[in-house]
Order: sequence, then C-alpha cells, then structure tokens
Amino acid sequence: MFRRAAQSDSLATLPGLETERLRIAALSARDAEALRRLTDDPAITGAVDFLPEPFTLADARGLIASGRRGSDRFNGVWERESRALVAVVGTHLRGESAIEIGYWVGGSARGRGIATEAVAGLLVLLARRFPYRSIVAECRPGNVASWGLLRKLGFEDTGEDGHRPGRRVLMKTDSARTSP
Repeated sequence: MFRRAAQSDSLATLPGLETERLRIAALSARDAEALRRLTDDPAITGAVDFLPEPFTLADARGLIASGRRGSDRFNGVWERESRALVAVVGTHLRGESAIEIGYWVGGSARGRGIATEAVAGLLVLLARRFPYRSIVAECRPGNVASWGLLRKLGFEDTGEDGHRPGRRVLMKTDSARTSP
C-alpha cells in the first residue's frame, strides 16, 4: 500500500481550493508578471533565501516552471473579491515521508490573516491527499509573525536545525492535523 501511495506522489495534480476570502491554485505561466510584482520586494527576497533580488520576470517564470516536476509546487493566493495575487504558498515533497510548506505575503496583504487562511486551507488538503506524510516548515525563530502563525496552526518546534541557515524545523502535530 505504501508503495502505491509513494508512486502516486505528485504535487502537480493537487487541486485548487477556495476559502472564505481566497482562491488558491497552482501558479501558471499567465501569472508570471503578477508573481514578479508581488515578490520583487526586499522584505520578501531578503527573507526567502532562494529568491534572487531583484526578482525578475525570468525568475518568476522559472519558479512557476519548477512545479512541472511534481515534487515542488508554488500555489498562488488570490483575493476572491479583487482577484489580486496577494501571497504564495510553496509545497515541496521531502524524501518519502514529509511535505514542506513555506509562504510569503505581499506588503498590502500583511497583517490581515491572509497567510493563516491560505496555509490552514492547504494543510487540510495536504493531510487528506498525503495522510502518510508529515508536514513540516522551516522558520527563523526571530520571524515572530511566521513562527506564531505556524504555532497557531498546530506546528511544534522539533529542536532540529533546518537545512537553510538560521532556521528551525517545525512539524505539524497529529493532534492538530485535521483542524486548522
């Protein structure tokens, strides 16, 4: 049974979803300019180590194309009312037993609960689709807002350093896994 599940692992076929205020779906080629505008912000590129500064249209296209492999997927988060791209939530298969999530939110959307709503929705979807995988995130302990969001959504510090400099690994606990 595990072998069959592992063979079907792909984030490429993960469906989109809607929450009360948001539409969340895989970024596509037509989203490249909106992704560039959102992400080309020193507050974002300075916090996310794999994003170059400046973040160009070519960088946006490359990030979107990386989702074709099936082991990584960058999901756009659009406000349903304005249809504006306001955030990105990345999902990444890690080995055979984990999925890592990460996210960034555009300046105008920060402090409005967008990340909480988007990540909570994706956590439910990921837990249903990949029940045999743990869900992890890497976060700098000094990033108070992100650390707090992850704790609020049921993540606990594992005590392990992340593979990115200065980050710790947090894991979604089973007791909080089914409810955001």
